[in-house]
Amino acid sequence: MRLIGIFALILSSSQSFCYGALRQSFSELPSGLSFDFVVVGGGLAGSVVSSRLSENSRFNVLVIEAGPTNAGVIDSEVPLFDLDIPSRFDWNFTTVPQTALGGRVMPYPRGFMLGGSSSVNGMVYTRGSSADFDRFARFTGDSGWAWKNILPYFLKSEKWVPPADHHNTVGQFDPTFHNLKGTGMTSVSLPGFQLPIDGRVLQSTKEFPKEFPFTLDYNDGTPLGLGYLQSTIGNGTRSSAATAYLNPSVLARPNLEVVLNTRVTRVLSNSSGGKAKSFRRVELLSGTRMVTINAAKEVILSSGSVMTPHILLNSGIGDKHELAQIGISSTLDLPSVGKNLSDHPMVAVGYFVNSSDTVDTILNSPTLTARFFAQWEANHTGPMVNIGVDHLSYSRIPANSPIFENFSDPSPGQNSPHFEFAIANGAGFTGLSGNLISGVLAALTPVSRGTITLKSSNPLDPPIIDPMFLTSGFDVFALKEIIKTAKQFFTLPTWKGYVLEPAGAFANITTEEDLEQYVIDNAGSAFHPVGTSSMSPRNANFGVVNPDLMLKGAQGLRIVDASVMPFVPAAHTQASTYAIAERASDLIKADWQQ
Repeated sequence: MRLIGIFALILSSSQSFCYGALRQSFSELPSGLSFDFVVVGGGLAGSVVSSRLSENSRFNVLVIEAGPTNAGVIDSEVPLFDLDIPSRFDWNFTTVPQTALGGRVMPYPRGFMLGGSSSVNGMVYTRGSSADFDRFARFTGDSGWAWKNILPYFLKSEKWVPPADHHNTVGQFDPTFHNLKGTGMTSVSLPGFQLPIDGRVLQSTKEFPKEFPFTLDYNDGTPLGLGYLQSTIGNGTRSSAATAYLNPSVLARPNLEVVLNTRVTRVLSNSSGGKAKSFRRVELLSGTRMVTINAAKEVILSSGSVMTPHILLNSGIGDKHELAQIGISSTLDLPSVGKNLSDHPMVAVGYFVNSSDTVDTILNSPTLTARFFAQWEANHTGPMVNIGVDHLSYSRIPANSPIFENFSDPSPGQNSPHFEFAIANGAGFTGLSGNLISGVLAALTPVSRGTITLKSSNPLDPPIIDPMFLTSGFDVFALKEIIKTAKQFFTLPTWKGYVLEPAGAFANITTEEDLEQYVIDNAGSAFHPVGTSSMSPRNANFGVVNPDLMLKGAQGLRIVDASVMPFVPAAHTQASTYAIAERASDLIKADWQQ
């Protein structure tokens, strides 16, 4: 970790934080309490659902979070430190060797603190295309998931705020598609510190408007084009689900309890016989003891696309034949649990630049890091309010591409991109040293599908994560095409004299075979897993939850997190998860009106 990171953490631990009534362990929970809803996971979706349900004073809500509090974790709060959050706030998962990536084992980070991955992610706020959600609606048979019906939930979850530098934002976003009323929850803003490359980036949209058209707002449902980054940052600080939905005023509610540092191992059936089993009991580890707790109305599983299926499988909910092989008795035969893992494959390319005014200079200099951290701490301004990216570009593979002779188009519609291109003022994900500009490139419509499975019958063993990256030729092609797009972009006239030459192994690509090998050697995850507890039509014999997110063939158990998405949207997944959790909260309230 950087020296400043250590200093910041020591500083934060010496300050007094009043952050509401958080129980540090299950043993601190007063005895004799009963709960209507038990929310398993205090991550993004769990924070939303517990906050919304506890708005009703007649609902008693318990949240069980495996990790510690997010309060005072400076490396999480400072946007520029987003790639250097200490490992103790991560589950520290890794994948199995990826056969299509030369057998590489990759890290698969997931947030391990209150707020979940919203407390450790890159804070990029993108909703995807209207076609993404219209496809959700068609697939599930529930029009409530269509764009026109889910957009109000995006707006309900969002609180649009001025950027940290309070610059004039006219022409940088479309206010029609944002919540400027101050009634939302999660702060969303435009970049609060201008990067030195911004003028050149925007000039590219003027020099080559056909290839890189400017879009006023990629969150209007039609994201194609190059536009200003929108991030979950407010007042120069990360806005997570924990800071937004579990703030001190929410935690002060007498009908809400949040227990930290407590691992849920299984959900248990409290009924036998009948057509539908009831799962309203939760087993958890309290110190060295296994404890069970009941929910009078529902258990809400919000542990994310990795841990939600892990808990289900350990509970005997999954493919009964696969579970039998590791000694777990079936409680509900749902073969789709843990299947359909969909994630965005990502690759980065870098160029050396004729400038020292890049993020690299700050992060590689303890003196500069300390200087700008002091500025951030004093008034939340300066380069640390930014993530080193001010613009994103979205594009599609041309309709006449030969790839469509062998693959049908996996995108949901013509307004939906195949690619995301983030233009970073620094080395970013390239892992290179020096002063660079880089492209962080993601394929947004992957065809490959992976799995979450169990290592053993021990619920404390980590899950087996196999995204099966690039096992489809379409995904390999897509990453190659977005690299070509980035190469075209960085050779535009606006970059003449600034961009010098390709950096690292990227400089050695001369043939199509070289390009494919670069993808195999360097592709990784954008960390947007979905689909492992997928929605499906109510009467379908596949899928994990019905369109109302209730577990199929069961009562009392609902899943609310990114794992329910049947397809990964053409976007970073946090905005979609907020909207899904907001709608789920309304569905739950409607089912239990009193």
